[in-house]
Amino acid sequence: MNLSNLKPAPGSTKNKFRKGRGEGSGNGLTAGRGHKGAKSRSGYSKKIGFEGGQMPLQRRLPKFGFKNINRVEYQGINLDTIQALVDEKKITDTLNREVMLELGLIHKNDLVKILGRGELTAKLNITADKFTKTAQEAIEKAGGKAELINEK
Repeated sequence: MNLSNLKPAPGSTKNKFRKGRGEGSGNGLTAGRGHKGAKSRSGYSKKIGFEGGQMPLQRRLPKFGFKNINRVEYQGINLDTIQALVDEKKITDTLNREVMLELGLIHKNDLVKILGRGELTAKLNITADKFTKTAQEAIEKAGGKAELINEK
């Protein structure tokens, strides 16, 4: 740092041009706003995406896709994740909603689906909203139980 690059703190100085203070200032009359139009008036603020009357980008681009309003989203938990937690001694014999919340595997309102990736060697009673066929088989093969929360 030296004298050649010293600057006042941001926001500590005012604009040195006083707008609308006479013709001699070079910023009088219209105060740098030009003549007429919305931008010259007080209270003007352009809408987000406004392109000066040109058709805005979000209206020029075509719509596409489909969003199913009846879709049910599940938070997936794989068997290898469960086995890793068993190895770390964070899970003993049961894995239910409360334990999953405590371990941070799910959020409060998530629906849970147990997925079949990986191996499960521990005997566990797992309670979830859904199971894949491979996950259910692996849990039962290890001597555990796969229980559904809401059977429909």
